[in-house]
Amino acid sequence: MSEKLFRCVDRIVEEGLNRIYPGATLLIGWPDEIVYEKAYGTLDFERKTNIDTIYDLASVTKVVATTTAVMKLFSEGYLHLHDTVGRFLNVEKPKADITILQLLSHTSGMQPYSELWKCFRGRELLEEIVKIQPVEEPGKKIVYSCLNFTTLMAIVERITNQRFDEFIYAIFEPLGMKNTRFSPGYAENTAPTSERDGKRLVGLADDELAYYLGGVSGNAGLFSNVRDLFTFMSSLLTGKIAPKPVVKLFTQTIVEASNGKRHLGWMCPASGTSSGDMLTEKAFGHSGFTGTTIWCRQDGLFVIFLTNKGFIKRHEEEIMRIRALLHNVVFLNIDERKELFD
Repeated sequence: MSEKLFRCVDRIVEEGLNRIYPGATLLIGWPDEIVYEKAYGTLDFERKTNIDTIYDLASVTKVVATTTAVMKLFSEGYLHLHDTVGRFLNVEKPKADITILQLLSHTSGMQPYSELWKCFRGRELLEEIVKIQPVEEPGKKIVYSCLNFTTLMAIVERITNQRFDEFIYAIFEPLGMKNTRFSPGYAENTAPTSERDGKRLVGLADDELAYYLGGVSGNAGLFSNVRDLFTFMSSLLTGKIAPKPVVKLFTQTIVEASNGKRHLGWMCPASGTSSGDMLTEKAFGHSGFTGTTIWCRQDGLFVIFLTNKGFIKRHEEEIMRIRALLHNVVFLNIDERKELFD
């Protein structure tokens, strides 16, 4: 990777400093090889970031935690993609007939979000979310929904008879991912996000559903740093988390509906999104509301970009341009290798 590319990458990330986010961390890598890593700016306009700074991953939780859990259970023969919600959870039709595949690909017909957190807390909130019925006919349309992944969390807990976070930590800790935790609470090197009830959130989920579920959810609430996520991506791509054919199934399957395409859990690149314009449909990734992304090219080159853009403005969308520019220059200027899943 050339010094010219380093300078381009730094310029793009620094363009958002103090305007879109106070700070960021970036890691570009291949499995088991760090190409470039850097920390930028501050956590809160005062304390400097470093490469170990921990960020709220928001919806990147959906792939790092929940999709990983489902892949693990799939690999061990506890579920398959056409198993229905009703096989595992006591819910009424039509939700009972929604499949694992439809939950993973956001083709379940479920509404995008719920404000039940205003009325319920903890396990009672999860039970109420699970009861919510689809608003569209399943299988016809992609509607990105956090409710799909809270439902998947409930299924994982039912199958494993474990709390979701305990099951996830049992996957991550043997890999050395000790900084990847659900709502870990205050720590000096954790980037703060937005304010809730007049208090700045530090180490507590920015997402309302995850926050009021008690900090653990299938849709959001996981915290991590670029070094742990480098370990995660390396372990995923080399078959240490799940067998390579399973990783291929989840990251290369394309579920197409009338209004878009998805992989299983993972996003499918689309021009005009956080993926940028250079990636093919064989690439995969995910973004998070707090300003986080992971994108991986089909040959295994990946970019991990973490920010706390909600510290400045929670609904700031200009970060999309920064992400697209960043991914374009990286994936354009680093030569491709042999495809991972040939």
